[in-house]
Amino acid sequence: MAPKDDAPGTLSRRNFLKSTGVASIAATVIAPAAGLAAQDGVKEVGPGEVAVRLNVNGRALDLMIEPRVTLLDALRMRADLTGNKRVCDRGTCGACTMLVDGRTVYACSTLAIDVQGKQIRNVDGLARNGQLHPVQQAFCEKDALMCGFCTPGFVMASVGLLEKHPNPTAEQIKKGLDGNICRCGTFNRIFEAVSSVKGVSRG
Repeated sequence: MAPKDDAPGTLSRRNFLKSTGVASIAATVIAPAAGLAAQDGVKEVGPGEVAVRLNVNGRALDLMIEPRVTLLDALRMRADLTGNKRVCDRGTCGACTMLVDGRTVYACSTLAIDVQGKQIRNVDGLARNGQLHPVQQAFCEKDALMCGFCTPGFVMASVGLLEKHPNPTAEQIKKGLDGNICRCGTFNRIFEAVSSVKGVSRG
């Protein structure tokens, strides 16, 4: 019969943990975040709201948000820029795609605080002076949308692609849009729309 944990003269689990100094080890491993930040010369922020300045569609946005807030939530919930949609919220469908310094990013998995000082563009800023962006116009003309949830992400991914490759090949279009999903299956029309746009200049 196995001895009880607390029986005299036996090495119980409790006594073993006490003797190995688990508490002190845990305290060493789980070091305060402030101490680690100080070692790296990084200023600690949060967990409450902090001032964040974002450059979105050519204008500065001053927001008060928690450091954990994503770019998508910051723009939708705090700046009323609701063009890009929250769909999967885990960086797999591409509906939230935006451009940061000309590169496509999933805004639902990008922290807003990490893109300060960078040029951010979302679908709300594409149309100018009442005129649709050429990609938006092409999506309308080719009927490249169905339910519309994926459309803003596809439009932004297409803009990013066309700014990099003004006259893309079929393979470049497929590769440039492979991070976006249309659950309605309107891929052929989207392909036609992107193929029809020529000479898009960098925004």
